[in-house]
Amino acid sequence: MRRTGSLRRSPRVPARAAALAVAASCATAFIALPVVGVLVRTPWSRFLDDVSSPEARSAIGLSLATSLASAALAVALGLPLAWVLARRDFPGRRLVRAVVAVPMVLPPVVAGVALLGTFGRTNGVVGRALFDATGVQLTFSPLGVVVAQCFVAMPFFVLSAEAGIGQVDGRYEDVAATLGARPGYVARAVVLRLAAPAVAAGAVLAWARALGEFGATITFAGNVEGRTQTLPLAVYLLLERNEGAAYALSAVLVGVAVAVLVLLRGRWLGVRR
Repeated sequence: MRRTGSLRRSPRVPARAAALAVAASCATAFIALPVVGVLVRTPWSRFLDDVSSPEARSAIGLSLATSLASAALAVALGLPLAWVLARRDFPGRRLVRAVVAVPMVLPPVVAGVALLGTFGRTNGVVGRALFDATGVQLTFSPLGVVVAQCFVAMPFFVLSAEAGIGQVDGRYEDVAATLGARPGYVARAVVLRLAAPAVAAGAVLAWARALGEFGATITFAGNVEGRTQTLPLAVYLLLERNEGAAYALSAVLVGVAVAVLVLLRGRWLGVRR
């Protein structure tokens, strides 16, 4: 029997590939367009003047100092924690890992409120005792900025370092121990050396996150120019009176973020190509 007509079927794979490409393009554009918007709105003709103004220099200097201190504190406190999570099996391990990740999903203002409830001078659980004993006040001080930044940045370091340490084959430790190496030496010269890329990547990510911290800082440490006003806080205030300068400083933060992600592309994000 002869067919009078036939249905032409288009290949499904190319159609699905095209739909996938469109969806991926939309997602990329959704993320990239705001970044491009910052660069387009930045008045590049007076960029150097905007980023070298007294207010901008003060905010940049404070941000660099506090973010570096926060990253160093995150490494000092987070490395032992990352080691325990990666190399030790103990009751409540999953709960501890979940607690470590809480600042990553906590609303920034809530993080600031939590810090006030803990380290506040008058009603803080720890802050009041600390002030009575030493006279140190964390709120509305550069030290408070470091505390707020470290609180939100430490999870990035801990999770990255834990992943790197956990990937080191335990047989290397066994061989080193068989050769008479002490546990401390094995940890430093074997495990941490092999996990160094992940540890370094975590430290850089923690620094970048601390540099861009806003909500917890303004809630806990305030926004005092020359004392607690970091770069993101300066951008927030400049939007009301000098929009061009706000976009210029935003472009600086965008540049730092892009540079960090490009630098860590193959180490932390797992992208090799």
